[in-house]
Amino acid sequence: MDFLTGILQGDAMAILLLAMLSFVAGFIDAAVGGGGLIQLPALLVTLPATPVTTIFGTNKIASLAGTSISAIAYSKRVPFDVGILLVVSVCAGITSYLGAQVIGLIPADLLKPIILGALVAIAAYTFKKKDLGSVRTKQLTKLRQWGYGACIGLAIGFYDGFFGPGTGSFFVLAFVMIMGFDFLTASAYSKVVNCMTNISALVVFIRQGNYLVEIALIMSMCNITGSVIGTRLALKNGNSFIRMVFLVVVFVLIIRFAYDICIQE
Repeated sequence: MDFLTGILQGDAMAILLLAMLSFVAGFIDAAVGGGGLIQLPALLVTLPATPVTTIFGTNKIASLAGTSISAIAYSKRVPFDVGILLVVSVCAGITSYLGAQVIGLIPADLLKPIILGALVAIAAYTFKKKDLGSVRTKQLTKLRQWGYGACIGLAIGFYDGFFGPGTGSFFVLAFVMIMGFDFLTASAYSKVVNCMTNISALVVFIRQGNYLVEIALIMSMCNITGSVIGTRLALKNGNSFIRMVFLVVVFVLIIRFAYDICIQE
């Protein structure tokens, strides 16, 4: 607590930086996900003496605040299939909880080269397929929708609890490529599911006491503000806007993971 008081009272620039980057993270996350690639590094750099698990817990609180507001706004404009949404959300929530439990047991560095390769393939495919996500492309049977949705939730939910950055973008892409959704619908679904994964992971972090209340509240307010603006722009401009932001976020993720891998080597 003494350390946190010192941050709040003695380093206004650190707080201002976190506030600004939380706003940007909320804006990006509202459109295509991926706000964690901005918000999480901001916390790691600004609070270097804070345990990583505490950083993760604080980040999740701020992310949940913005994502929940965005999910509510999307739900008023985009129709949901409640059955599919429940299947994906429950599966994602379960594995997100498990992922948060094993942070520190599995080196995240082992995942980074795999994630980097996947991101490069995602960027190339999305850039090449100009019409990807412009309209709904698949009419799957209900059974297949539930099966594919369960797989999406289980895989990406675990990733979110264990590591996190880019989770929303991975959900969006999975909904577009596997389920055949357009980008706007995929973004709407990803927000609701991401709320579930954040809540599940937070149960673990809060039980462990791994969060900074004051920092989380400041970041949450800024994340919500960015989320409101980002959601309005996404709903107003539709699939073309979301596709453009999605590509930008994926390219930034590629740079981020490539940099991390190079630094380790």
